Amino acid sequence: MSVGKQASGSEAAAPMVAGARLEAMRRRVRLSRLALWTVIAAGPVALGVAITSTPATVEAATATRPAAVRTTAAADPAGYAQLFLGAWLRSSADDATSAQARFVQSMGPDVDLPDPAPGAPSKLASVSVVRSVQRAGGAWSVTVAAQYADGAVRYYAVPVAGDRAGTAFAVTAAPGVVAGPALIDVPASLYGVRVPEGALASAVGEFLGAYLTGAGEVDRYLAPGVKLSAVSPSPYSVVVVQQVLAAEKAAAAEQMPGDGTRVRVLAQVEARDAGGRWPLAYEVVLKARSGRWEVAGLESGNVQAGGVR
Repeated sequence: MSVGKQASGSEAAAPMVAGARLEAMRRRVRLSRLALWTVIAAGPVALGVAITSTPATVEAATATRPAAVRTTAAADPAGYAQLFLGAWLRSSADDATSAQARFVQSMGPDVDLPDPAPGAPSKLASVSVVRSVQRAGGAWSVTVAAQYADGAVRYYAVPVAGDRAGTAFAVTAAPGVVAGPALIDVPASLYGVRVPEGALASAVGEFLGAYLTGAGEVDRYLAPGVKLSAVSPSPYSVVVVQQVLAAEKAAAAEQMPGDGTRVRVLAQVEARDAGGRWPLAYEVVLKARSGRWEVAGLESGNVQAGGVR
């Protein structure tokens, strides 16, 4: 075959190949449209499957869970203020090199030392934090009570600055004497039913005797599932019940109530030791079982495993 014939044949075949390719592309478009309309008719679930299965899909960026942000509350400088006030009240400007004075200066470099009268002994007995109030900019005002040997009590407001991490503090000025906390009206007692002598009062007395004097085993007075350890070493030699008051009328009933009946009582007792007699009070929860009262909880005790706090 001549070169001219070959060229003419190639030129004739080119449009045919191009046409065939164009027709194939048109068929694919028509099929894609048909499939899409079919999926739409089938419902949104099928549409989602079809979209994710097509090669030309665009994957959405996976939303990442925001990282947890931990915020640390500013540490309360109550203990710092308590240490400072105790040292400040025991220090003197006449002896700025004493251990107490140096300690004060390390905690509050700009705070002046007190100047007690010459020869006046320190009558400070103890210092205790009463309240802390946080202010703006990392500032705190800590109220500390100072109790003296003669029974007098003074309240001091100690200004303290601290960092947010609670690792650095400083007293920013001298303490100021302030008024003490006001008294509130005591709410009416929950325990308004007087419990007469009987099974319940005896159970309470025997339990507290074992709890405070070690006379007998505490476990024998406890309801099943309640665990409570006696005070050790035993602080008292004798415990006498003065009065038992209850919150429920069932505690004062003449007849033993049915199993599962629970009552709450306030037992006022007198504990005795070599040092004297001490009035104490305990809130006790008791439960009736098999014709006897068992201790199901002690408000001020270390109750576990089902005990009521």
